[in-house]
Amino acid sequence: MSAEKQAFKTIAENRKARHDYFILESYEAGIELVGTEVKAIRKGGVNLKDSWCTIEDGELWVKGMHISPYDHGNIFNRDPMRVRRLLLHKKEINKLFGTVKQEGLTLIPISLYFKGSRVKVQVGLCKGKKLHDKRDAMAAEAAKRDIARAIKEKNR
Repeated sequence: MSAEKQAFKTIAENRKARHDYFILESYEAGIELVGTEVKAIRKGGVNLKDSWCTIEDGELWVKGMHISPYDHGNIFNRDPMRVRRLLLHKKEINKLFGTVKQEGLTLIPISLYFKGSRVKVQVGLCKGKKLHDKRDAMAAEAAKRDIARAIKEKNR
């Protein structure tokens, strides 16, 4: 395959998920889109902030993902908050279903990107962070920034 076919272009990231959850595993899933949704995604009209995934009847669904209506789409635009099906192999879905039910984990869309001409969703198997975990993570990031700033000052 050519390099252009495998090119990655990130469209949207769910930074809040990285703050609120420990990401244990991640999976790449396709997404079933209709009509003008791909054009709206190309323009960057996607919000993953409060979205989550569920498994119902052996299918993986993403809920709460907002895709803004395409400007020139008129009657072909769909509901921006509609539930969309994610495409994974049946074995992967069954494995995720068992893990989510037994261990109390959750499925969160982490990012949305183009892989070649196809839209893909990175779905994370996540465990919720407690308040003290969030504080520790924020303190660690602040420490990294301080170290980087000190190194930069020293090299001047």
